[in-house]
Amino acid sequence: MLRVIRTLGLALGILGGIVAAQGPEFAQQYAQRLGGTLDELRRSLATLDADAAATGTNREGAVDRLRSNGDALVARRGESARADIERLKHLDAQRQALAEAGGPMGRFAALLRDPDMALARATYQDYIPAVPASADGIIAGLLGFLATWAGWRVMIDAGRRLTPRRRQPNVT
Repeated sequence: MLRVIRTLGLALGILGGIVAAQGPEFAQQYAQRLGGTLDELRRSLATLDADAAATGTNREGAVDRLRSNGDALVARRGESARADIERLKHLDAQRQALAEAGGPMGRFAALLRDPDMALARATYQDYIPAVPASADGIIAGLLGFLATWAGWRVMIDAGRRLTPRRRQPNVT
């Protein structure tokens, strides 16, 4: 029975390691999607800047003109442009935070502090589980293994202490 319990603990530890390694992998896939989103926002705003310059104004002037236009469609496009500018600032700051994050699980922790929920949701929907071979993935996997295995050992030891032992008959 003891062998089964130990084997189960080892199996749970390995499973915990695999699950914990998903944090850095998710952060890596999120960072890739973040880069693509930033590229697209910059392209869109470059077009706005070019249109603004062609009409003798700057980005802020163009957005103000669009937002104050009497045509509801044009005003909505102005509001969308303002939202894109704000989102670009937020995502660019997040990209910087991810780039500066250090240590194991640093990027994952930076992501958890202030995620873009639409981007996180899209990453999750397309997420492909993997066990990364990066230092972060290996360390996260090892920490997950140790935490799960240690938790199992604590539960087993506590269970032994709480379960009354049967007395063995004296054989003399």
